[in-house]
Amino acid sequence: MNKLTLGCIADDFTGATDLANNLVRAGMRVVQTIGVPNEAFSDEVDAIVVALKTRTLPAADAVSQSLAALTWLQAQGAQQIYFKYCSTFDSTAKGNIGPVTDALMDALHTDFTIACPAFPENGRTVFKGYLFVGDELLHESGMRNHPLTPMTDSNLVRVLQAQTSRRVGLIDYRTVARGVDAIKARIETLRREDVSMAIVDATSNDDLMRMGEAFRAMPLLTAGSGVAIGLPQNFGISPQPQAAELPPARGLRAIVSGSCSTATNAQVADFIGRGGAAFAIDPLRLAEGIDVASQALRWAEPLLKAGPVLVYATAAPDAVRAVQAQLGVQRAGEMVEHTLAAVARGLVERGVGQLVVAGGETSGACVQALDIAMLRIGPQIAPGVPWCHAPSTHSASGAVHVALKSGNFGAVDFFAHAFSLLSPEPGML
Repeated sequence: MNKLTLGCIADDFTGATDLANNLVRAGMRVVQTIGVPNEAFSDEVDAIVVALKTRTLPAADAVSQSLAALTWLQAQGAQQIYFKYCSTFDSTAKGNIGPVTDALMDALHTDFTIACPAFPENGRTVFKGYLFVGDELLHESGMRNHPLTPMTDSNLVRVLQAQTSRRVGLIDYRTVARGVDAIKARIETLRREDVSMAIVDATSNDDLMRMGEAFRAMPLLTAGSGVAIGLPQNFGISPQPQAAELPPARGLRAIVSGSCSTATNAQVADFIGRGGAAFAIDPLRLAEGIDVASQALRWAEPLLKAGPVLVYATAAPDAVRAVQAQLGVQRAGEMVEHTLAAVARGLVERGVGQLVVAGGETSGACVQALDIAMLRIGPQIAPGVPWCHAPSTHSASGAVHVALKSGNFGAVDFFAHAFSLLSPEPGML
């Protein structure tokens, strides 16, 4: 294959497709692997995104898996490495953004990198080092209630500095607005001040394009998916529709939702309000040993031919906290993930060929349950969420179209819009 231009390491599965989506929109041919492949990659692509499930792992485990991904990407000839985390910069109290960045910098022998979770199209902007979600500061948004990675500080310099022994600085909006040369000059100033990482302000796509050009020679970038839109230009690549082409969609339709974000709660309510068939997963019934997955599949089977069905554990923050108080955070999360993954596998075995999965942890569990090793990235449904096509031995046709949606992404009608984009049919919700 041609020399790989960009090698990417993502800390969760929906984040990986979010990044891949932006690269495809900018003209790159992209594949996403689930975990680190055991073999070399021989197809001709411009970027490979290795999807890990490391956001909430112990820091040492996240570092180990990320370094394994780096080694494999270097063996494929990657010219630049991109460590992708969430556009809400969420992590555990001890990492893993800082520890993974430290390890990658050491492995690449680089003394400087940037950190920028901004994705203005999805309302994620950074101003004076503070992260905004829409018009709210991060710590005032729904992320303060995240069941696994609650974010209570919007100052990204402070958040990142708590996770690394390297000095963290800022490249502010005024510098970014002055253009590529000003950004490069600020980087050199920070280097002289022994700063090794810099949060970068961005409030528009124009900012991201300027940043992309300024970071052309940087061995390592760390960011959400937004910075990716400015990188393909560095390799002489421009937008082209062929980059997003997928095989025709086949099969029945279903949605599996585990995210408890504000956005996904609204999307579930919208689907149900339109008359969509929906089955709620109750974690307390799982704790009693009831086989809820089998119940959900028996419920879904006769309904699938009439249109998409929804199986969900999505709930309001107060309900989530009540369950966690009884079962514990880790136990509750693992039971729900295991159940939704079993449901996703059962739905595909029953003829579902078009599957939407909502939530990063849920997506990871479902993709693994379907034995998906690689995804071809296709057209965008909403900013950060593309349709993908993946081989799966659990599908009678040998493959499935799947959309892995970050909990916070998508408009209120996302579920209805997703299927109409892939293969419109009469009678759609």
